[in-house]
Order: sequence, then structure tokens, then C-alpha cells
Amino acid sequence: MRGVDDLADEVMKIGFACTRCGACCTEVSGDSNLVIVSPAEVRAVAGAAGIPADEVADPFPEYLDGEDGRRFTFDWCLRREGGRCRFLGDGRCRVYAARPWICRTYPFMLDGDRLIVSECPGLGRPIGREAAVALARALLDRQKAEAREEAGIRAVMEAVPVPSGSVAVIDSEGVWVVHG
Repeated sequence: MRGVDDLADEVMKIGFACTRCGACCTEVSGDSNLVIVSPAEVRAVAGAAGIPADEVADPFPEYLDGEDGRRFTFDWCLRREGGRCRFLGDGRCRVYAARPWICRTYPFMLDGDRLIVSECPGLGRPIGREAAVALARALLDRQKAEAREEAGIRAVMEAVPVPSGSVAVIDSEGVWVVHG
């Protein structure tokens, strides 16, 4: 596992400063702006937006087919309207303080120990050491949160069957029938 300082050094070499352009919140192609969220993130965003949790996220749009007509997916995504995140308003995030890990760490993510960098107009801009360390910590925290969610999903899959003929989301907190 990478350390904070090593990761911060790499972020500083790449450089990043958010331009607040909103491009990451706007669909460029297909599902380019899908923001995968955990159940806890759905509740946090719902609280910040002052809306029910079931109005925050939709099932991840890729399903696996199982036996007996079962179809399932493993993730929730922030709801979009008109190709944009529904929480983007007047060029700003309306739930910024409660934004999900993906939004906090964009355009970076970790794949094991490898830093992955997505396209973003803010890349290549100078970033101070303090900001790079904060981003590195957020990336490592995100990686741990994602690992916990994956372990929770595995535990739910072992304990709770998807009902025959249904379409469901399996997350770390249960099996949620969404159609059928």
C-alpha cells in the first residue's frame, strides 16, 4: 500500500487545481459522468440536499443475468438530469460538503497502488504540498471505503438471495428489488 507522502509527491508532479468548470459533472459520452455511491454516501447527499434518499441515486446501468430470471447490479449512481448530475446547479455542486469520494478525489483514483488520472482541464496546474497531502489522504480513505463496500457486498451476496424473476441492486446493506 502506498503512503501519503509518496502519493502526494506524484500528485504534485502531475499538478492539479480544480477550475470549477463542471465538466466532470456533465455527460460527454455514454455514461461518462456516472458517480458510483455507497449507501452511506446516498444518505449523506440526501441529508445535504434535504430530499429522500430514494431521490438521490439510480441503479448502476450494467446488470448481470442470473438464474431464474434474476438480474442484478452492485452499485448505485448519483441521479442525472439532462446529462448532468442533478446536484449541479448554476455551475456549482449543491451538496459540496457531502459530495461522494469520487467527486472529492476526481480526476484521480487508485487501482491498487497505481494512480489513475482522468481527463480534466485542471490537470497540470500547480498544487501546494498541503493540498496534495489532503488529496492523497482522501484517495487512500476512498480506497479503504471502497474495499469495505466490496466486502459488504460479498457478505450480502452470501446471505441474501435475489428473488426469482427480479431485478435488484446488491449493496453492502442488502438486496433492493428495483423492477420485476
